Amino acid sequence: MLDICAVAHWYHESIGVSHHNGVLWSVQSVNKVAYTPASRQIQARLAKAKELLESQQKQLTEIKEGIKIERSARIESELRSNALARLADLRKQVVILEKELGAYGDCDPVKIEEKKRAVFLAKEAALRWTDNYGTLLSHFVRQNNVDPAEIRRFLEIDEDYEDIS
Repeated sequence: MLDICAVAHWYHESIGVSHHNGVLWSVQSVNKVAYTPASRQIQARLAKAKELLESQQKQLTEIKEGIKIERSARIESELRSNALARLADLRKQVVILEKELGAYGDCDPVKIEEKKRAVFLAKEAALRWTDNYGTLLSHFVRQNNVDPAEIRRFLEIDEDYEDIS
């Protein structure tokens, strides 16, 4: 059997500094921790997390105390119960009115103005396109002496197309 005292003596003697074959050897103790840059970053993050936890726990305690104070200040009475019931009824009424307003949303003056503006812009764009088409058609017909019906057929423009300019 091994003598525990002998093992402990050997362990303490083997940890430390030794000079062997001209080389200085140093063995770190098991109890010492080698701090690398990565471990320092982890330690810093851990410290920040602990500080954050501590501050949030303090904040939670303050909030719980505030809730207790507010509950004690709000003594249940008939007047308070009636006011809370009225508040709940008014909130329900607001929800109903908002739904009704949503149903009449198509008659909303703001939406009507937006639609009028969109129609105006679409008409202007159509007029620009047809004006460009008419100008190019007449120019191409003059330059190449081609029948306009042939060009319309090539561009797949119906015969019932009419220039709105």
